[in-house]
Amino acid sequence: MFVDEGNEWTAFAHIITGVIGSGVLSLSWSVAQLGWVAGPVSLVLFALVTLLNASLLSTLHIYPDPNNGVDIINHSYLQAVHNILGSLNGRICSLLVYFNLVKLGVVYTITSAISIRAIEQSNCYHEHGREAPCEYGIKTYMILFGIVQIIVSQIPNFRSTKWLSIIAASMSFTYSLIGSGLGLAQTIGNGKIKGSIGGVPTDEPIQKVWLVAQAIGDIAFSYPFHLIFLKFSTLKSPPPEEVTMKKASRIAVFTPLFFYFCCGGFGYAAFGNSTPGNILTGFGFYEPYWLVDFANACVFLHLVGGYQIFSQTLYGIVDRWYAEKYLEYGPTSNQILGMSLNHFRFSFRVSYVVLTTSIAMIFPYFNEVVAFSGSVNFGRWLCTSRSRCTLCEMESHHGPLSGSGFVSSLSFACLYLYLH
Repeated sequence: MFVDEGNEWTAFAHIITGVIGSGVLSLSWSVAQLGWVAGPVSLVLFALVTLLNASLLSTLHIYPDPNNGVDIINHSYLQAVHNILGSLNGRICSLLVYFNLVKLGVVYTITSAISIRAIEQSNCYHEHGREAPCEYGIKTYMILFGIVQIIVSQIPNFRSTKWLSIIAASMSFTYSLIGSGLGLAQTIGNGKIKGSIGGVPTDEPIQKVWLVAQAIGDIAFSYPFHLIFLKFSTLKSPPPEEVTMKKASRIAVFTPLFFYFCCGGFGYAAFGNSTPGNILTGFGFYEPYWLVDFANACVFLHLVGGYQIFSQTLYGIVDRWYAEKYLEYGPTSNQILGMSLNHFRFSFRVSYVVLTTSIAMIFPYFNEVVAFSGSVNFGRWLCTSRSRCTLCEMESHHGPLSGSGFVSSLSFACLYLYLH
C-alpha cells in the first residue's frame, strides 16, 4: 500500500522536470523572431495561461459528482475528462493525449541526441579550430538514448520517479543558468545589446508569418506539464492536496519564467538576428568548451528524467487497462535480480521506446519538431476547455462574466492563437 508523503517541493520537482525541457533551448531564437516587445510579452502570457490552467486542473482533482452526490478523486488528466465529459469524450481525448505524449517522447529523443552530438562537435572545434568540418550524425545518439530509456522505463510507476525528478530538475536549473550566463557574458563582451523591436527581418511577409508562428509554437511547447499535473496525487494532507498543488504550480510556473527570460533575453541580446535555433548546440558559444560540454551533458540527463515523467503517465494508463482486462496480471510476473518484472509491462515499454526512437530517427529536425509540438494543441484545447467549463457551470451562474463565461472566452482565445 502506498503512503502519500509528497509535498509542494516534490510536486515542484516533478513540474520543473516536465516544464523546463527542450523548449527552453530554442527560446532565444523565438524571441529573435518576435522582437524585444512581442517576445517577452508572449513569454509572460503563456506563463499566465499555464498558471490558470494549473489552478483549474487543481480544482478538477476532486470532482463533485452531481448524480451520486459524492466527491470523485481524479488521479489523472484523462480520468478527470472521462468523469466530467463522459466516456465518449474521454475516449476521443485519450487519443489526443496519447498523441501528445508520443510527440513529447520524440522531441526529447531528438534533443538529447543533438546535445550529445554537440559535445563531440565542441571537442572537435576546440582541437581543430572553428572552421574544421566537424559534422556528425545523430542516429547513433538516438539509439543510445533509447537504450537508456529502455532501462529507466522499468521504474514501476510514477510514484517511484521522485528521485529521478529531483536529479532532472537540478540538471535543468544547471544548464539554464549556464546558457543564461554565457549569453550575458557574450553581451557584455559585445559592448551592446543586439536585436530590434520587430525581430529578424525577412524578404517576404509570408516568411515572417511562418517564423512568428514557429516561434509562438516553440514558446507554447515550453509549458507542457498539463498532461501530468493530476498525477501528483501522492501529496500528504493536511493541507488539502488542492492547496499544495496550487502552491507548487505557482512556484513552478514563475521559476521557469525567470529562466526563460534569462535564456531568451540574454541569447537574443548576445547574437541578435544571428541567434541560433538551439542556444547550446547551435554553436553561438565555442568557449569555454568544457562548460558547453557540461551544459549539454546536463541537458541529456534532464531529458532522461523528462521523458520518463511523461512516459510514466502513459505506462500507468496501459498497466491499469491490462490489470482490469486480465485478472491474471499478477501471476505473469517473474523475479529477475530481485525485482518484479512483468512480461507485458516490459514488452510494451520496450516497444514504446523503440517507436519514439524510430520516429525521431525519421524526423530529426529540432526547431521544426518543437514548433509543431507547441502548435498542435487543438487537442489540449478540446479536452481542457470543455471540462473546465462544465465544472464552472456547476459552481457558478451562467453569463459572460461568470466563471464559465470567462473560461470559455479564454479557451477560444487560446484556440485562435494555436491555430494562427
